[in-house]
Amino acid sequence: MKSITTLVTTLVVFCFLLLPASNAFSAGDEYPFGLLLVGPANDHGWSQAHFEAGQAMEKVFPGAKMLYIDKVNPADRAGITIPMLVDDLVSKGAKLIIANSDDMKDGVREAAMMHPDVKFIHVSGDDVITGKAEANLSNLMGRMYYGKMMAGFVAAMTSKTGKIAYLGPLINAETRRLSAAAYLGARYAWTKVLKKPASDLHFKVSWIGFWFNIPGVTSDPTLVAGSFFDSGYDVVLSGIDTTEALVVAGQKRKDGKDVYAIPYDFKGACVSAPDACLGVPYFNWVPGYTKMIGQAIKGNWQQEFLWLGPDWKDINSVKTSTVSFEAGNILGDKQKNGLAAFTKELAGGLNLFTGPLNFQDGSPFLAAGVTATDDQMWNLPQLLEGMEGASK
Repeated sequence: MKSITTLVTTLVVFCFLLLPASNAFSAGDEYPFGLLLVGPANDHGWSQAHFEAGQAMEKVFPGAKMLYIDKVNPADRAGITIPMLVDDLVSKGAKLIIANSDDMKDGVREAAMMHPDVKFIHVSGDDVITGKAEANLSNLMGRMYYGKMMAGFVAAMTSKTGKIAYLGPLINAETRRLSAAAYLGARYAWTKVLKKPASDLHFKVSWIGFWFNIPGVTSDPTLVAGSFFDSGYDVVLSGIDTTEALVVAGQKRKDGKDVYAIPYDFKGACVSAPDACLGVPYFNWVPGYTKMIGQAIKGNWQQEFLWLGPDWKDINSVKTSTVSFEAGNILGDKQKNGLAAFTKELAGGLNLFTGPLNFQDGSPFLAAGVTATDDQMWNLPQLLEGMEGASK
């Protein structure tokens, strides 16, 4: 009798093990998720914004536990691939992994293929759109062109010389789109609000070669920003992940120069030099993370491409607004009132990617009255006419 009972018990256990595992997790179950950060977790920029959103998920979802690896780039981790790092996170229990840089696209795609039971979120990629994504891979990005329009607007409202510079990272469709948006915001303020000739506005872009400084590989952003200010540019907008432009502006102001900067990515970036900071367009990854991680935890994951924008009812809402703008404490009434009115116009449907617009080489982009589609903005092939700097 004992042997029969043992046999039945063994069969029951064996059959149970053959049952498909559920992807849903009960309240209180641990749900480890991994985060691959291209830069340091405390960079006061892009990577820190992701890191803090990951920390927030541990409070939003009981049982969620963040595992992270930062400085995931060729300089800091030479010879280490994304699949290697994913293997490490999966070995530690990660059920979902977020990769936070466009440069990780090929590696994330490979890792998703190798780990079909793990969910992946690639931030700023577009494999879902192009059809290259595995079923377990989704894309997430914010419509930062709105934030950059606001940054450009404030820059032009502040500039006394009409010379505005943009400190760019590497050149791709995303960085062209965002620098072009900053230019359009500046041009709108300069010509529509201040009523000054477009010919008196000078907007220059210089690219350093990566998202942040890599000694011996990129141009030094501190030197590039300093060169801008020394050449008469009185406002520098940053498109890189770190705050060198703002730090240099703060140093120049101490030397008596009337110059300013606008950092990027992270709400708290102004702290580096608050007396030089006009504000910061920043990402809040909490809404996107909450939606995608929540679906994975509840077992109803679906592949998506999410390009999330501001919540115009409250652009600084942590729960609902992916793209936001934190105005600097040093803004005067003219800049504040102008920005408030401009923000209201954007909320009402104003999109500065509306023709007539030409590309930098003079070829037509958008005819008069025609607004760019998402695809046209996402894949912007050149800078715009009126911008100085390399497009490729």
